[in-house]
Order: sequence, then C-alpha cells, then structure tokens
Amino acid sequence: MLDLDWSSIPGALPFLWAGMVTTLEITCVAIAAGLAWGTLLALARLSTYKALRIFASAYVNLFRSIPLVMVLLWFFLVVPALLESLLGIPRSADTRLYSAMLAFALFEAAFYAEIIRAGVMSVPGGQMAAACALGLSRGSALRLVVLPQALRNMLPLLLTQGIILFQDTSLVYVSALADFFGAAYKVGDRDGRLVELLLFAGAVYFLLCFSASLLVRRMRQQRGR
Repeated sequence: MLDLDWSSIPGALPFLWAGMVTTLEITCVAIAAGLAWGTLLALARLSTYKALRIFASAYVNLFRSIPLVMVLLWFFLVVPALLESLLGIPRSADTRLYSAMLAFALFEAAFYAEIIRAGVMSVPGGQMAAACALGLSRGSALRLVVLPQALRNMLPLLLTQGIILFQDTSLVYVSALADFFGAAYKVGDRDGRLVELLLFAGAVYFLLCFSASLLVRRMRQQRGR
C-alpha cells in the first residue's frame, strides 16, 4: 500500500507560490501578446492582399504543425544565445523566462488567429456592407462593427484556449524554469516525496482549470438564451 506523507507541503508553500507566480506571468503575457499578434494574423488571412494571406497562412500552419515542447527548446537554445552574442546579456533565469514568454506568445498566436478569423467570419456580411454604406471605411467598419460582434461569438473559445495555455506552461521544465510544476517537482525530489508533491500540483491545476471551465460553460449557456 502506498504510504503518503504530506508534511513537506506546508513548508514548501512559499516556493510553490513563487512558481505559480511565474506560471501566471507566462500565461498572462502569452495571452496578451498572442491575442494581439493573432488578431493581426487573422486580419492578414482575411486581407485582399495575396502576400499577406500567404504569409499568415504559412505562419499559422507552421506553428500548428510543430509540437510546443520543440518550440520551447528552440527558443531556449536560440534566444539566450542571441542576447548574449548581440547585446552581451549573460544567460540567466530572466532570459529563460523571456524566451518562454516569447515562445508561448508566438505559438498561441497561431491558434488565436484561427479562433478570431472564425469569429469574424461568423458575423453576417451584411454588417460590413451596412457600415460601409453609412460612410465608414473598411478598416473602421471592421474595428467598430464587426470585431465587437465577433468577440461575443469567440469569447468562450478564447477563454478555453487560455485554459489550455495555462496547462501547457508546465512544459517550461525543459528550460529549467521554476514554474509551479517545476517547483513542485524540485521540492518532491529534494524531500523524497515526489508522488505527494505531484499529486498536490495536479490537484491545484485541476481546481483552477475546472473552475475556469465552469465559467466558460456558464458564459456559453447565457449566450444560448
């Protein structure tokens, strides 16, 4: 029978909290930057300019076809080396953190782009025509009329993708960052209580993600009314 000892957890809470802060920092920065870049990619895919459509399509297909852990390894190996060689910035935990943020933002932007593109396409074409007939430019009509309506349609999917991103941040262990999962692993390995710490980390991830999923479900139910 498995003998579980949870005594290591109370003393490790400050270290685990610091790891959770790192996880939330990566998640929030990746969501904000990914949404901004993803919106531009979505608009480029809907553009009348062929070059923009080709570039955005190639970007989205590339990042959606590569495992996230491989992207994280690329940025972990390449970005700190570039910062050190070009700007003389030595490798540190900060450069690993910035590399992870950049990797997640660029990777998630490909998924956000498809969600936003689908949201824009879900708005009836007559909305754009009516806005242009009232004297708005195509860009203004898109920004003021189409995107606000599309946001209502795609908000649950955007939140769901944010939950997935929060879960995926545990992959930063490949760059030796002490995120929440990494902190739990280190404490468990140090104290010989790896099973207990990983079970605790899994319970925390479950509670946070399940609560967020309930929020998304409620939003969908309210939209359906």
